[in-house]
Amino acid sequence: MDWNLNTCARRGHETYAPDEPGLRDRLCVQTPAGEAWRCLRCATYVVGAPKGSGKADDAPEVPRGRLLRDRRLMRLLAAERVIRGLGLAGLAVLVFVFRKSRGNLQDSFNRDLPLLRPLADQIGWNIDDSKIVRGINDVFSLSERTLTWIAVGLIAYAVLQFVEGTGLWLMKRWGEYFAVVATSIFLPLEVYELTERVTWLRIVLFLVNVAAVVWLIWSKRLFGFRGGGRAFHAEHHAESLMTVERAAAAETAVPAV
Repeated sequence: MDWNLNTCARRGHETYAPDEPGLRDRLCVQTPAGEAWRCLRCATYVVGAPKGSGKADDAPEVPRGRLLRDRRLMRLLAAERVIRGLGLAGLAVLVFVFRKSRGNLQDSFNRDLPLLRPLADQIGWNIDDSKIVRGINDVFSLSERTLTWIAVGLIAYAVLQFVEGTGLWLMKRWGEYFAVVATSIFLPLEVYELTERVTWLRIVLFLVNVAAVVWLIWSKRLFGFRGGGRAFHAEHHAESLMTVERAAAAETAVPAV
């Protein structure tokens, strides 16, 4: 997939007219239909007036190539975090509702449970020794204070996911650090949960979190890895089309010896 063309098809081209004559000539050509300016993202010449103009130093650094692909991955990771946060917030609401209506729910459960015994006996299900029934009774036995703390914990975790998702969606450097730290903190807990009981959902979530941490540290050069933030910004700047064309214009301006 050509990430540059795909993005330009959805969001339009990014053209810019620099004031510097040598650089301006490299980004503009004359066609029978008029001036055509080179897109800073996909490098295609687009007929019409440029979107912006000014000094080359003021030109927008349009992500392209691998950097553009990384942005897509960041947005996917951010969306996953927001969806997870919504799920946690929904669970917190359910806990609050359960706490308020626990008495009525418990009465209904105790009243209707005997009605299931004939059916359970026919299929060979021992209700009295059922893990499901014991689990429901354990939930009913939780105090209001415990339920409140569970709901508060779920809300706090949901807020954590929303902050993480927001930082990643906005492509903020602090969001990348926040995502790595926040995700890494809960990895030992996820390992413990896997030792208690292995499920496909737990395995998938654990692998997603591990992959996210490794990918963010590697690709974003976090915590000084692979040169740190300075190397990351230098790489971002070096891959912009304006930087490439500026270097080419400087080379052609130097007379051959």
